Amino acid sequence: MPLIGILVRTPWGELGEHLGSPGVVEALKLSLLVSLWALGLSLLLGVPLAWLLARVEFRGKALVRSLVLLPMVLPPTVGGVALLLGFGRRGLLGPWLEDSFGITLPFHTSGAVVAATFVAMPFLIISLEGALGGLKQSYEETAASLGASPVRVFFTVTLPMVAPGLVAGAALTWARALGEFGATITFAGNLPGTTQTLPLQVYLLLQDQPEAATSVSLLLLAIAMAVLIALRGRWTGAPIDRGAVTAPQPAPEEGPATAPGPGAGAGAAKETDGAGAAPPQPEETGHWPLHATVTGFNRLTLDAEPGTTIAVVGENGAGKTTLLRALLGLTPRAHADLRLGDADVTALPPHKRQVAWVPQDGALFPHLSALANTAYGLRARRVPRARARREAQDWLDRLGVGHLAQRRPSQLSGGQAQRVALARALAARPRLLLLDEPLAALDQTTRARVRHTLRTHLADFGGVCLIVTHDPVEAVSLADRVLVLADGRALQDAPPAEVSRHPRSPWVARMLGRNAWPGIASADGLALAAGGRLVVAEALPEGAEALAIIAPEAVSVHRDRPGGSPRNVWRGTVREITAVGSRLRVLIASPDAPDLVAEITPGAAAELGLADGSEVWTSVKATEVALVRL
Repeated sequence: MPLIGILVRTPWGELGEHLGSPGVVEALKLSLLVSLWALGLSLLLGVPLAWLLARVEFRGKALVRSLVLLPMVLPPTVGGVALLLGFGRRGLLGPWLEDSFGITLPFHTSGAVVAATFVAMPFLIISLEGALGGLKQSYEETAASLGASPVRVFFTVTLPMVAPGLVAGAALTWARALGEFGATITFAGNLPGTTQTLPLQVYLLLQDQPEAATSVSLLLLAIAMAVLIALRGRWTGAPIDRGAVTAPQPAPEEGPATAPGPGAGAGAAKETDGAGAAPPQPEETGHWPLHATVTGFNRLTLDAEPGTTIAVVGENGAGKTTLLRALLGLTPRAHADLRLGDADVTALPPHKRQVAWVPQDGALFPHLSALANTAYGLRARRVPRARARREAQDWLDRLGVGHLAQRRPSQLSGGQAQRVALARALAARPRLLLLDEPLAALDQTTRARVRHTLRTHLADFGGVCLIVTHDPVEAVSLADRVLVLADGRALQDAPPAEVSRHPRSPWVARMLGRNAWPGIASADGLALAAGGRLVVAEALPEGAEALAIIAPEAVSVHRDRPGGSPRNVWRGTVREITAVGSRLRVLIASPDAPDLVAEITPGAAAELGLADGSEVWTSVKATEVALVRL
């Protein structure tokens, strides 16, 4: 109804005359001057405050946030009184400002700017803090691992990604400063040409010319509505992916690995990652052995020769990602004394370590194309733009996504994005390469091809590569060593063949497709930790802890109790049947033994009439049980 009231009561025929009067024009110019100065001060003070509140933990943070946001709930007139008592001629700081610098804020245009800033700046802070809080720090951490300094990360990654929240907060701040009344009239007064802004002009016109006051009110209303409509709800501050609205459907996972068309080079040259040209650096060639002593949650020592690839495996919470982040210098949970080649990089910040990583989500920068993403690390190392983009295009071609060079991450499928992230890390010329499940998002066919490309690169890599994986094929085909973690400690560090034959972790044994039962050696076999007893052919000292490894193909499945030589026989129930290649895996639960996985042919399953819930018997020969002493 108030809005309708303004529209109905506005004298439309006299609107131009009212808005063009000298007093209104003068007040409008002053309002624009004051609001723009208030916006500048808000940006100068509000951006650091928003960063502090969003990214830094400190005592009293809640109190600081409350003080910063207090003007949003404080009556403006009370705010004006507070400013007067703080900065007035009889206030706490007013006499000192006047005597030392000759600055007098009350009843001066600068006082109107201070009043508008006091009331409007919280809108900028709350919007930008929300944007910074919603931005995943993996983007900034990945940029640092690619060699970007904190300043470069801020201007090329953080600022572009929170730009929607910053613009929205700035627009709201300007609009609020333009319409400020209570604090201004209380602190700065109502002096024509000096502090009499447009809202104060409305207040005066209401006394003698209510029709003119309505016309000016309509102008302020139109400006406010225009700001809100332009923002379209973005003042909540969440980072916005500008490609999400207009992005086409992702292309199929596979596509011809063709180079961009003739126009692609021009487009690529125009797009920038936010940095100017810089003098080139020479190619780095060399060999960088790894030595790391990790303390904290992870407690282990790593030594590896150049060209070594280490697969890091373990169950969830074992400390795999924490180990990578410790080597990057990105986590307080663990600390790594790290030496790469002859250089001790322990004291260096992440962007100077030359340690590149690919996080689980890839962390592609959404405001850059695939090509600009891939060239980011080279540009951070001052490689000229044209050369960096040529090398980036080459890496994209090697991984089969060169034809997607000009697409944004929102226009890529999950597998395509993961390959771009991998290309970006490889292109950065790292001395230590950390890959956190780099192939998890790829389908089987693409995974095999990318695995081959990665293996080819790692064969000539002069540094060390750590790959976190849950895929036994990756661990066996890519790695020279397998590092098994449990509760942050190294449970096993051995070649893949040794880990496959003698896994020291039940989780790793199951990852490799084997049954793994821990227990205590006794006179006649193994007393299982989960209950039951297992007869084995090899003897261990009584009381020794051991892990019994049983291959699924060594488990026989019967409908009736088997006779003959098997020493280990259990009655059970089929819980699940899954296909693995040309064979079936049958999960069987028994009250007398731990769950057991058997591998049989589809023909055998049909002959036995197996289905979920079927009652069966299982047997394992004592000679088929391998014991690994723990």
